[in-house]
Amino acid sequence: MSKGDTAANTLQQHLQQLSDAFALRLQEELPALGQSAERLLQTADPQEQVQQLQSLRDQLHKLAGTAGTFGFSSLGQRARELELDADQWLHTLQQEQQGLQAFSHSLQLLAKQEFQSDPKQMPAPQKAPLTKPMQSTRRIYILEDQLAIGENMRQTLNNFGYQAEHFSRIAELDAALQQQLPDALIVDVNLPDESLTGLQYAAGLQERLAEPLPLLVITTQNDFATHLEAVRVGAMGFFTKPVDIPQLENRLERCFSQQQGEPYRVLVIDDDRELASRFSLILRGANMRVEMLYEPAEIFARMRDFNPEVILLDVNMPDCTGPELAQIIRMNDEWLRVPIIYLSAETDINRQMSALIKAGDDFVTKPISDNALVAAVFSRAQRARLLSNALSRDSLTGLLKHADIKEQAAVELERALRSGKPASVGMLDIDFFKKVNDNYGHAAGDNVIRALANLLRQRLRRIDSLGRYGGEEFLVVLPDCTAEQAWGVLDEIRQRFAELTFIASGSEFSVTLSAGVASTADTSNSASELLEKADQALYAAKHGGRNQVR
Repeated sequence: MSKGDTAANTLQQHLQQLSDAFALRLQEELPALGQSAERLLQTADPQEQVQQLQSLRDQLHKLAGTAGTFGFSSLGQRARELELDADQWLHTLQQEQQGLQAFSHSLQLLAKQEFQSDPKQMPAPQKAPLTKPMQSTRRIYILEDQLAIGENMRQTLNNFGYQAEHFSRIAELDAALQQQLPDALIVDVNLPDESLTGLQYAAGLQERLAEPLPLLVITTQNDFATHLEAVRVGAMGFFTKPVDIPQLENRLERCFSQQQGEPYRVLVIDDDRELASRFSLILRGANMRVEMLYEPAEIFARMRDFNPEVILLDVNMPDCTGPELAQIIRMNDEWLRVPIIYLSAETDINRQMSALIKAGDDFVTKPISDNALVAAVFSRAQRARLLSNALSRDSLTGLLKHADIKEQAAVELERALRSGKPASVGMLDIDFFKKVNDNYGHAAGDNVIRALANLLRQRLRRIDSLGRYGGEEFLVVLPDCTAEQAWGVLDEIRQRFAELTFIASGSEFSVTLSAGVASTADTSNSASELLEKADQALYAAKHGGRNQVR
């Protein structure tokens, strides 16, 4: 017998041993399931019935998954059928308990809607979160019983462009909440002078609100139980003391960008035009930007022009199959981050796995409900954008990294030359930044860098591009903007930055910046030349006395 045969036999023996052990487990678990079912029939309390049925459903779900793995396929199938039955009964029981509340809520929704067509013929898909209008200043409430920590956090967040307020007692925060709700809440877990912990208070508050607030947690307890409790009350960030405030602010910015970011871009590729159109309508109804592609040969141009964040791809297409097209897409390194979701009526798991192994990230089986389609695409798009930002953006400032902002400068220069419209770039550098690090520490230096990054983000337009060019140096790219206009904008930012007051080691200090501007009117067709001229202007500002724009 060969070594390969021996290894295969050994593996088979181990698998059989596991199956035998599972069979022994079944001798205990199946009777226990039967006993649980009997207790369910004897229970009169509806709430307790729901809890017991939820437990039974979870056990059946686990059994359905494991039984087939260990070779008990018929048992697994039967467990799956009973799991579905349990879901239906659970839904019925919950409906009976919540029917009046649901009915009242439905009437309220009905009163707010105007139907122009028969809703039975045109069901509305469940929508993903809609973007909110941009706000000039975000209001942040901080619950922190230690005065020095809370005030330092308040001052730093105000420097970052927020309107932060600090409260040391729950009663003070409650009074402020009665007057105006914040855009986000930062809560300390440890409140020794209160009857509630910060997380207990936050849990009660979130239940009272019609829409939960973005919640960040700060604490001295970096254990699993505290993390778990924070997740259960809906926390979107967890920070241990001493808190890295730039990192905390970065998480705040991420929370807000998820709420009101640009619509996700989805490319639907399907040779069935009617079906692609329907998918497009559903996704657009969920506030996504959608383009359709029927000819695979057009993929390169569409990927470059549209830059999709998710690709919805049919498997069976003539001339070029979905997996083949997915492999073509994956050959381009620029598109490796884009998730590919296959759409197909194929139910054979081996064929599905084969398609995913070649290239792809998910497999959705047709027919698919509208809600399921939105959920599948939205979750993938959300994750893809977070990953893309993490890879292309500086971790401290959230701005583009050196290579990405240089590339954006080249793109805007090319666009300006085509359109004949002006474009400008600005180089900004913090004056005497080394002294800040030497005198106040690197944490204070990070706060200064983050404050300037946020000031740029708030003052500049959505079409402008911002990047961290070096340690304390920034590059801004301003389309459709003359050198004189760019000078005016950057000089205003220079003045506002000089007015900020930073606190570190019990001392207050201020910082200034210098900047250089260049425009397409000053160069030929070279992005590197444009950047070089801006850098020379910055050098002149530095050697001309600093705290100025040249």
